[in-house]
Amino acid sequence: MEEVGIGGGGRGEGGVVETTHTDAVHDAQLDYYGKMLATCSSDRSISIFDVGQDGSAKKVVDLVGHEGPVWQIAWGHPKFGSVLASCSYDRTVKVWRREQEDARWVCHHTSRKMGLSVNSIAWAPHELGLTLAAASSDGYVMILYLTGETWVESAHFRAQSVGITSLTWRPVAPSFHSSHQSLGRSSLSRVLATGGCDNTIQIFSADEEGTWNLVSTLSRHEDWVRDVAWAPDVGLPSAPLASCGHDGAVYVWNEREADKKDKERERESDSYVPSLVHKFKEPVWRVSWSVTGTLLAVTSGENTVSLWKEDVSSDSPKWTCVSEIDSNK
Repeated sequence: MEEVGIGGGGRGEGGVVETTHTDAVHDAQLDYYGKMLATCSSDRSISIFDVGQDGSAKKVVDLVGHEGPVWQIAWGHPKFGSVLASCSYDRTVKVWRREQEDARWVCHHTSRKMGLSVNSIAWAPHELGLTLAAASSDGYVMILYLTGETWVESAHFRAQSVGITSLTWRPVAPSFHSSHQSLGRSSLSRVLATGGCDNTIQIFSADEEGTWNLVSTLSRHEDWVRDVAWAPDVGLPSAPLASCGHDGAVYVWNEREADKKDKERERESDSYVPSLVHKFKEPVWRVSWSVTGTLLAVTSGENTVSLWKEDVSSDSPKWTCVSEIDSNK
């Protein structure tokens, strides 16, 4: 029986959840309000729990249907109801939804378009509608979105020369929030980044016809890129992009200001400037931003979770570890 820990986060002291999974747990995600917890496992199942104020958890349902290990799960924005996406080694992406009438969880859509294991999924910013990106071991990304009650697979394109390990959406720029509120999904900027087994980060942008075009290739990691994460929208024109790799390095990439670019000499990789957060001795598996975008959480193969904060008073980018949890102690 596998266990998952829940932090208090101001809602209680937290606790440990006995998931009842019979194999390794690969992901655990709280919903937007922290009231529901979803877990997924190599036992091919997904479990959903109600989370109490004291951090206790009561299982609501087990979702079954995948035919292989379930690698990742992701909650949709609550404006669309209770929606959960999952991806699996069985090459499928599933979207689950809790029905409003009787609170039953049902599989609302299954996509079988990917050619190999689907390793990562991510919901787009809610301003873009209920839109999901999925990435697989064959280097392809699929985009699907909900229109009415129908899921449309709108794009399927090659993003990496080999397998993709992670992907993330860039927040919708603040300038679009006010000027395009009444316009459709195609009027808003759609940008995502992928990290892959070719040691690179690829950044793509969709045009008005829905075609995804490569706009930047970021090359600094010396081994597989394990995770990428754009910081949340906090009202700035651009958001930093964090990455981590099997080489133990953690970088934060900031978009270069337009007036500092040499338009005639600009290379694709010049669009973003990397700053090294830290170089760990072991592979780094995950990076995640706080809701304010000021703290970066890093999970490493040294069995530690550390929090990093940028020193904004420094002339050059400098990151400081402000907290660390060491499971070896």
